[in-house]
Amino acid sequence: MVLLGTLVNGLCIIIGSLIGKFLSRIPEKMKSTVMQGISLVVMVLGLQMGFKSENFLIVILSIVIGAVLGEWWQLEEKLNSLGLWLEKKMGASHKGNISQGFVTATLIFVIGAMAIIGALDSGIRGDHQVLFTKAVIDGFTALILTTTLGIGVMLSFVPVVLYQGIIALFATQIDRIVPEELMVMFINEITATGGIMIFAIGLNLSGMIKIRVANLLPGILVATVIVTGIFLFKQYL
Repeated sequence: MVLLGTLVNGLCIIIGSLIGKFLSRIPEKMKSTVMQGISLVVMVLGLQMGFKSENFLIVILSIVIGAVLGEWWQLEEKLNSLGLWLEKKMGASHKGNISQGFVTATLIFVIGAMAIIGALDSGIRGDHQVLFTKAVIDGFTALILTTTLGIGVMLSFVPVVLYQGIIALFATQIDRIVPEELMVMFINEITATGGIMIFAIGLNLSGMIKIRVANLLPGILVATVIVTGIFLFKQYL
């Protein structure tokens, strides 16, 4: 089943969030320290991913152009508006909880090498091990995030399932469309670009600074376009 890994990932996020909701009485100092620990881990993960690039100029251009597009399209504002709309529909009593939880969790769970590579493995080889591993990590992270940011974290399972599911379904045919060399370039540069965003998320979680990470998301698309352009240029040299 091509979508098995993706569905397990979504289920773990739901389960982790529900458990976290019942553990909301965890002492604030403990939650704060745990969140700071997670932020440090997320930042280190982002750095590791960032160093995957074979051509860092691609990453720089992707982030810069992506930031311009993201601010132009106001993605952060639209994601927050979606979260606030969901909050009203669910009758939340604390304004901002669902919005913040939804946006933060979505960015953490969707952006990253494991989401892309895991979905590709599921589609191309029917191997779900990467997504199973990601599911465990996401479930634990969802548990901790929910104790601090609220039940909005659980709603992030929707974009996660859609995003990874689309990649997995596309990957079933990708080897007929995309050359292997281009796929390697895609994974390296998209992973590195996503790593910068993951690092920014870690900074946000630490409370050190507030970066509009959602407005950097177009950088993933920009990296794809640049890598494709370089590959085609080399082919016609």
